[in-house]
Order: sequence, then C-alpha cells, then structure tokens
Amino acid sequence: MTDATRLDADETDLLAAVRAGDPARFALLTERHRRELHVHCYRMLANYEDAQDMTQETFLRAWHKRESFRGHAAVRTWLYRIATNACLDFLKKPTNRAPAPSALPDADSEVMYLQPYPDQMLPEDPQESVVARETIELAFIVAVQHLPPRQRAVFILRDVLGWPASTAADALELTVASVTSALQRARVTMREQLPDRRLDWRSPATHELSSDERGAVRSYIRAHERNDLDGLMSLLRDDLRFAMLPDPGTVTTTAGDAVDGWISGGLFQRGHDDWRGITTTVNRMPAAALYLRAPGDSQYRLFAIAVLHIVDGKIAELTGFDATDKPWLDLAPTL
Repeated sequence: MTDATRLDADETDLLAAVRAGDPARFALLTERHRRELHVHCYRMLANYEDAQDMTQETFLRAWHKRESFRGHAAVRTWLYRIATNACLDFLKKPTNRAPAPSALPDADSEVMYLQPYPDQMLPEDPQESVVARETIELAFIVAVQHLPPRQRAVFILRDVLGWPASTAADALELTVASVTSALQRARVTMREQLPDRRLDWRSPATHELSSDERGAVRSYIRAHERNDLDGLMSLLRDDLRFAMLPDPGTVTTTAGDAVDGWISGGLFQRGHDDWRGITTTVNRMPAAALYLRAPGDSQYRLFAIAVLHIVDGKIAELTGFDATDKPWLDLAPTL
C-alpha cells in the first residue's frame, strides 16, 4: 500500500467513524498521532506536563468538532490545526508559570517552566522524527519561547513541520501575507537566539550521540561518584552556561567558579557526597541521572538529571532539573 493510498484510507475511515458517531473507532484512528502531537505541544509550551494536558485537550476538541472533518485535509493536518489552537488558547490564560512567554527579552531570560522531554516518548516512525534532535534540544525549545505565541505557531508549522504558507494561514485563520511576515520576524529572532546553530530544520540531522558526548557523560558521572572535583572541573568549558531549573539564575561562568559555587551550595559536602549515576538521554541530548544516598539510608534515590551540551569533548552547557516526582522521565526511583 502506498502512502497516498494509506492517507486516503485514513480519511475515509475517519469520515465513516464521524458519520456513524462511533467514538471507539474515532479514538483508534486519531490515537496513532498522539506522540507527534505531544511533541508539537511541547515545542509550543516547553513543558512536558502542559503538553500532556494540551494533547488530551486536542483529542477532546477533535471529537467535539468531528463534524468539521470532511476529508479535504489529511487527518494529521486536521489534528495539528486543533492542537496548535489549543496551545494558543492555553497561552492566553494567566498561569503560575514565570515569566510569561511574551516577557522573554533576551537569551539570558529564564524559562523556569521548562521541563525535559523523555526520549522514549518521541515518535517511533523515523519519518516523524527525522529532525527531532535539533528541534527538540533544550536550546531550540528555549529559543522558541522567545517568540510571541502566534509567531511561534507560524514558525513551527512552517519551518519545523514544513507546511505551505496557505495551509498554515488556514490553520491559524490568518492571511498568507500575515503568515509570511510573522515567519520572517520569527526567523530573525531564532537567528539571534541560536547564532551558532544550523537553522535549516528540515535537513536531516543525526540522532546518535557522538563518542565525545558519551565519554563526557561517563566522566561526569564518574567525577560525582569519586567526589573528584579536579576531574569535574576539567570537563567544563571556561565559558560554561549553567542553570538549575526551576531556580532562577542561568549564568555563564568559568569552570573553577562553577565548581566553587556548587561546593559553597553544599554539593560534595556531607549529605551530598555519596553519588551514583546512570547515562541517559532526554531531548535527544546526553544526560546524567544522578542518585544520592543520604546518611543512614540504604538506597540511592533519584535526585536530579543533568542535561549536557558537549562541544569538542567538554561541557559547554549544563541544565539541571529536579528529577523527583516525575515518573514520565521513566527513571528508576532508586538504585
């Protein structure tokens, strides 16, 4: 069966489910798109849990608006349209997240609602994840948050998903001219936020970690397990960018100052000096899941996950996240 035939069959099957008012069949036909829609919502919102909520909202809206599906567009396109507008509606509402997405004036602004994305939740179809690494990395997700919501939607639909301007305009109820103008402004902002990164998101990008990345993660974990401060310092670039979310304060610092700051904050002191770690990946980036054993405890308990951006074998960016109470990361709670 060709892809075109499969698409025609999908539309025909969904139309039949709509006309029959068959919720079970409707759910079966739309559910297959859950993972890619979840990634789409995550790119829009930078928060795994919010993306989960908006993905579920997408399916609810799809059922309530099922009569609007007439088979003129692919099922996938119809669902993306609903998901995009669900996210835009979410971004209009006051939330406890800070700062608001529209209040991010520069690259150093905090995105404290940022959460890591577990790789096991990425789409399994290689065609759906061909650009996943560069468009799911933390730097990209943070950069997208600097766009106003409508620009953000246009940019993702046009430059990430590769939609024609007319299709994006129809999804967002804008003119083609408005979409073109919004995309031009969004591209300028993205170049400012990602000056050293490739901006052709539709070109294939490798998903595999390099040997430098794998080696740096192993060395980072080993330094923690041995309380090897010199070894840890040697892994860090002197222009390290460090953040520990959701705490404010992304800083660019020297390796020595970074380690001194961690020590003064209690790291590698009694109670925070008995570590184990495992190598993992989130956002298709190398990461270390760190487990801490407190005095008197018999087990190492999941403490944090450090997501690393490696350049020439050294850690250029380190974003730490509290890993407790996040079962969706699919990490063992104890070692």
